[in-house]
Amino acid sequence: MKNLIIFLFLVGLLGASEEFESIKKNYFISYDYEQMGKYSQAIKVLSSLYLKYPKGYTLNLRFGWLFFLDKKYKNAQKHYNIAILSNPYALDPRLGLTRVYLASASYAEAEHVAHELLKIDYYNYYANIYIVQALMGQKKFNIAQKVVSKMLGIYPTDINFLELLSVIYKETKSPYLKKVYEDILILNPHNTLLEKVKFI
Repeated sequence: MKNLIIFLFLVGLLGASEEFESIKKNYFISYDYEQMGKYSQAIKVLSSLYLKYPKGYTLNLRFGWLFFLDKKYKNAQKHYNIAILSNPYALDPRLGLTRVYLASASYAEAEHVAHELLKIDYYNYYANIYIVQALMGQKKFNIAQKVVSKMLGIYPTDINFLELLSVIYKETKSPYLKKVYEDILILNPHNTLLEKVKFI
């Protein structure tokens, strides 16, 4: 009886090891396809895993990302939402979902998800960037400027937030646009975004 138990235990370990190797292989192939820009292939190679683990957090997070890259935004939303249900405290799927809403110009939805993120992590770097972009997409420039000012209070030389501020100043015809423009050039002389944000 003891030998039988040991045998079954070893078989279980072997099966788990083989399953791990299979999962790892599929993920690695998927990463290779992603690097080549073959997003549909990167998704396809993981399909067999999805049949086994339809509610798996990591797998749905991966699908959300790949469908986002493939510009299949409805599918991306579906998988990010499954990932959120699988791990309600995780920030990554909510950040991913916000990116999807921004890419599909669903700015009100993006603002809502980013706002929920900021309830959890008030100074989350990307959540603040995304909520500013969502607010700007709705032409809520005054609120967007307050968020940018908050973040520049702790990241005063951050190029991303300075660039967002320059766009807000341009849209609102602020007299401070030239000053922000010059600050960005000092910090980043080869900045390309500024070609689109001339103050003259």
